[in-house]
Amino acid sequence: QNRVEPNAIIFNAVISACEKGGEWEKALFCFSVMVQTAVELSTITFGAAISAFEKGSEAEKALGFFSVMAASSVQHSTISCSAAISACEKGGKWEYALQVFSMMLKGKVEVNTTTFNSAISACEKAGEWERALQLFNVMSKHEVNIDTITCNAGISACEKRG
Repeated sequence: QNRVEPNAIIFNAVISACEKGGEWEKALFCFSVMVQTAVELSTITFGAAISAFEKGSEAEKALGFFSVMAASSVQHSTISCSAAISACEKGGKWEYALQVFSMMLKGKVEVNTTTFNSAISACEKAGEWERALQLFNVMSKHEVNIDTITCNAGISACEKRG
């Protein structure tokens, strides 16, 4: 009989599918099975799990996995960092969003428009308009493209300053 042995590729695909389907609980279950069966955890695994938590508005879980990722000696990626920042944005945790963002800059993790947009939006939602504008300056220093979402978040942040 042909039996497929579960491996990291299969588990990562399942976690990613759970993320896309908004099923963070199932993604968490799949992750726990990986740990129990000693399947190697990777940047892709953590990125997909953190993205699943972000999509499910589970900021605490996303940040927890982000911390576990570092403790597991798995390299952070643009995807895992962007998902953690976005989860913080949705969860009203702008300080943590900026901590992750700062870690990206210090740790030489590639930043992109999506990363900046999430960080700017986190500041905007918290009424931290000055920090949002500071991120615009950082964005230009890193030669990252500014898009409509970036501009809208910046304008919204300035509107909230009163």
